[in-house]
Amino acid sequence: MAQEVRGVVAPGKNEPVRLETILVPDPGPGEAVVKIQACGVCHTDLHYKQGGITDEFPFLLGHEAAGVVESVGDGVTDVAPGDFVILNWRAVCGACRACLRGRPQYCFDTHNARQKMTLKDGTELTPALGIGAFADKTLVASGQCTKVDPEVSPAVAGLLGCGVMAGIGAAINTGGVGRGDSVAVIGCGGVGNAAVVGARLAGASRIVAVDIDDRKLDTAKSMGATHTVNSRTTDPVEVIRELTGGFGADVVIEAVGRPETYRQAFYARDLAGTVVLVGVPTPEMTLELPLLDVFGRGGALKSSWYGDCLPSRDFPMLIDLHQQGRIDLGAFVTETIGIGDVEQAFTRMHAGDVLRSVVVL
Repeated sequence: MAQEVRGVVAPGKNEPVRLETILVPDPGPGEAVVKIQACGVCHTDLHYKQGGITDEFPFLLGHEAAGVVESVGDGVTDVAPGDFVILNWRAVCGACRACLRGRPQYCFDTHNARQKMTLKDGTELTPALGIGAFADKTLVASGQCTKVDPEVSPAVAGLLGCGVMAGIGAAINTGGVGRGDSVAVIGCGGVGNAAVVGARLAGASRIVAVDIDDRKLDTAKSMGATHTVNSRTTDPVEVIRELTGGFGADVVIEAVGRPETYRQAFYARDLAGTVVLVGVPTPEMTLELPLLDVFGRGGALKSSWYGDCLPSRDFPMLIDLHQQGRIDLGAFVTETIGIGDVEQAFTRMHAGDVLRSVVVL
């Protein structure tokens, strides 16, 4: 029997979100109902609200979440009621061409719940990234649940569900940052600062953080950046080259998702260096680069989806590192808020006042 719970719904493009009563069906085969304990407010949720991802309104927002499995459907063996889990949007299928080649971190056919959550009038909801976790409970595919140590704070654990994992993974998994490498990170919001943490964790010798907001640069310094550049007043490409012997950084991570910052990343890397795009562009953006420069500089131009993570491998590992004191995931939590405060959290996010607001239920 379907349960009535509260959920944060984006009814239409750029319309204020609303707290609605939603219906969560009992889990079917391969599905799980999860009682949400905490969910971060991510830029991706704002993109959904603005119509920048799809136009399949109304959306049930929220996806950076942790909670406890309440019930499971037939055939579910990987999680059980009572398990503490982080929700992920890469529930690998095991059968697509990426999985069959041993690259499940690139799975092209990830699982979502087959049933739909709805409003009370029967209107079907589109859950953000197949999760929809600004809600007391949500319905997901069981593969979207990754078990981790229940001793960790849900407000901290949930952030691995998207932004923090995306940034750390962009450095370690996609960028392949190694000991002694030089790294530049352009854009120091939640994802960018997570990339700084990832670069430090990998043993980078020099980490240059670039942003137009001195507050974010101060945070990047506290996260492990060795140098900072305010690109509103200073050419970051020149500074990055100066700090790397005139050559450019081994790995440049672009965490903004704009053509102008991508060009900065391209020209701030060393010959045969790597550019990683982890910032999410909007559909109308285009990029123009001289093809001779692309050819002549060599190296790699990569996009990082979800930090190229494998949740079953990476989430428990990062939770362990946090509990050992080797990384401070709690530093990303600027504030905790209630489920009715998401619209105001979007405003603070847009103003650059927070790394992460986290809804605690």
